[in-house]
Order: sequence, then structure tokens, then C-alpha cells
Amino acid sequence: MTYMTHTTHMAQMASETGTNTANTMGTAVSTNIANDVNRANVANDANSANAVVSANAANPVLRVPPADPAAAAAHFAASLAFHADVSDVAAALAADGDPGFVVLDSRSTESWDQGHVPGALHLPTALIPQQADRLLDRTVPVVTYCWGPGCNGATRAALALARSGFQVKEMLGGFEYWVREGFAYETWEGEERRAADPLTAPAEGADCGC
Repeated sequence: MTYMTHTTHMAQMASETGTNTANTMGTAVSTNIANDVNRANVANDANSANAVVSANAANPVLRVPPADPAAAAAHFAASLAFHADVSDVAAALAADGDPGFVVLDSRSTESWDQGHVPGALHLPTALIPQQADRLLDRTVPVVTYCWGPGCNGATRAALALARSGFQVKEMLGGFEYWVREGFAYETWEGEERRAADPLTAPAEGADCGC
């Protein structure tokens, strides 16, 4: 009786041991399979990334990757804080009421006489430190312009105004693009206007949609 009980107990232990061993082996096999799959996925991801890098290396646009979206948003928001374009300035000036800013022509007297934005204030850059406080209101933003994209006079004027404590933006394109987009301008002889350049604005004078 005792011998049979002992034999039965040993058989049960052997069965449990076999089951545990099988479970352990099954778990190990499953883990190995999962590891193999993960390694394969990592390899595929690396291959895909390398393929993208290789493609971009030959692409002059993406050779330097685009900025992180958050960094890009900060950059472009800052750009809009420093600049206004000709169309927006013209639209604001044409609207009823006070536009809320002053347009400043920072060029020479000869340049001003040749043509300027209607309603602009003439104050050459060199005279800003001496005359800005007399001619401008510090509570009103100033929009500077000079000849055009090839001239940085408006930038220098904006810098001088900012150093003097004024809020300031620069009008992109300057007087050149004011004229090329078909807006009226004033000379010493009176008001003039040219047809819009189709490379800068719709020929029919419609909103550019920018």
C-alpha cells in the first residue's frame, strides 16, 4: 500500500515536471519568435530610413531636412511679426478708417520726388534718430519701405526705429513692388499708376489670394 502510494506520487511529480518543462520550452520558443520578429521589424525600419536618407541625399530640396513643425511655426510667426507685404499694406490703407499704422519712406528726397506711396511719411534713415520723436507717435506702429528687394534701406530704417523704441515692420518688395502690383503712387508732378505686372499680381486687379 505504501509502495503504491509512493509510486503514484512519483508519477504525478514526473508528470508535473514534464508539463512545466514543456511550458518553459514553449515560452522560450515564443519569446525567441517574438525577438526574431522585433529584430526583423527594426531591420526593416532601418532599411526604410536608410532608403529615405539615400533618396534625400541626392535631393537638393531635402538634403537639409525640414525643421520640426514647432520650430517652423515659431520661425514663420516671427517672420510675420517683422514683415508686411505690399498687397496687405495697400488693402489696409484703402479700407475705411485709420489703418492703425504709419507708412514711412526712408529714401532720399530725390527718390521721394520720383515716386512714393500715397500718404506715406518721408523720413530718410539718417534723420530718424533726430526727427522720429517729433514726427511719429510711439504708440502707432511704423511700416518702412525703400526701393525694393535689392535695397536694404528699409531694414536699416526699421532697425533705427526699433532702437529708438518704436514698433516697426518692413514692407517686403518696397516701392518697386508697390508700382509693379499696379497701385497708384505720387510723384512731384502728381498721381500716377502703371498696369500690374502679371508676374507680381493678377492682371485684372483681383485679389491675389495670398
